[in-house]
Amino acid sequence: MTCAVVLFTSDLRLHDHPPLRAALAAADEVVPLFVLDPGVHAAGFDAPNRNAFLADCLADLDASLRRRGGRLVVRSGPVAREVGAVAAECGAKEVHMAAAVTGYGHRREERLRGRLDARGVALHVHDAVITAVEPGRVTPSGSDHYAVFTPYFRRWSAEPLREVCPPPRTVRVPDGVRGEPLPSRDALPGLSPGLPAGGEKAGRERFSRWVRSGMSAYEERHDDLAGDATSRLSPFLHFGALSASELVRRARAHGGLGAEAFVRQLCWRDFHHQVLAARPEASTRDYRTRHDRWRGEAEAAEDIAAWREGRTGYPVVDAAMRQLRHEGWMHNRARLLTASFLTKTLYVDWRIGARHFLGLLVDGDVVNNQLNWQWAAGTGTDTRPHRVLNPVVQGRRFDPRGAYVRRWVPELHDVEDRFVHEPWRLPEDRRARLDYPEPLIDLSDGLARFRHARGRD
Repeated sequence: MTCAVVLFTSDLRLHDHPPLRAALAAADEVVPLFVLDPGVHAAGFDAPNRNAFLADCLADLDASLRRRGGRLVVRSGPVAREVGAVAAECGAKEVHMAAAVTGYGHRREERLRGRLDARGVALHVHDAVITAVEPGRVTPSGSDHYAVFTPYFRRWSAEPLREVCPPPRTVRVPDGVRGEPLPSRDALPGLSPGLPAGGEKAGRERFSRWVRSGMSAYEERHDDLAGDATSRLSPFLHFGALSASELVRRARAHGGLGAEAFVRQLCWRDFHHQVLAARPEASTRDYRTRHDRWRGEAEAAEDIAAWREGRTGYPVVDAAMRQLRHEGWMHNRARLLTASFLTKTLYVDWRIGARHFLGLLVDGDVVNNQLNWQWAAGTGTDTRPHRVLNPVVQGRRFDPRGAYVRRWVPELHDVEDRFVHEPWRLPEDRRARLDYPEPLIDLSDGLARFRHARGRD
């Protein structure tokens, strides 16, 4: 009997899984393996909300494998050590895994390859498992990546996608390979109360419902804060419980303006992956420096605390920050608003905001979180790096009746629509009765400081 190992990382599914398909084609038996990597904890990336969603995904993956006669093997420890040990236990000559994108992922891959090469075990790394189009597949003349989205989108849209792999009917796992109990969200403290359930089954059900009831209107409603008309699929994509390639294909088959807008968002995800794959240092350093002299934790401590707590005095910003704390998720338009407010109105270092988001977001990953923050701060790929999103204007445009604000800022529940985004304009006696703070800063003062810092005054 021949054996192969499939190392699951950010691809926790059975549908459309090229590494698993290749391993099943190459060997009689397969060990589906997930390693709880202490390096993730050491790097500060294993936030409670993501750990809970991960536990759900692993439980669902194990259940799906058991229905096919297999099981998920979970081990804890350095990835190279544990994969090497499992390969030795089952006599595997091949290990299959999805290609990494981040610097940490590439270093993990290199360590694993070195360990396996020393034992005569081949490592097969598969592209286009985590993304629809792998980083580096489309590049402009004279560069290793696209720095502007629109030309990337044109090239990306013309690229043929690989075929979608069906889930396996049977998975035979050898006896005698030691595994640990699956992690559980029940033992995790500090979870957001409204955290969603994870797993491939939940993700596929959510996508199917959204295709039927939400995709057609996505193009016109995706910025509607109160309407909650986005797919909410980002956590499932982050953990690979859904395949980006399959979602692109299914959306294109559905057709229409809403599907086209949704595919464009999936392309943004691939765009960020190809940027970070080419410039891994952009996870911590400005992609395009503006020579900012950002305020840090010490200088801006009170402003940062108010922003984190949703007490800035700007209702749409506060609503978004409270949604983040409660759900471990935030509407995409709200992410742009809150990031612009912190970096450009309060002129606080984007890395401070990015860390806070990573501490709570169930879909938080280094690729999209860091590069979206850089876009908002004007140090990333935004072609208008000095734009500032006005929270009052944005609130009126994307929450015109104030329903989103009232949902998350109950102090303003009884405030009329015309005042809900500017409660400081209420008559003085009514304003005095509200348990809601005055604005941290006048927007014109914040804009003047930012423009001066960027040398544009």
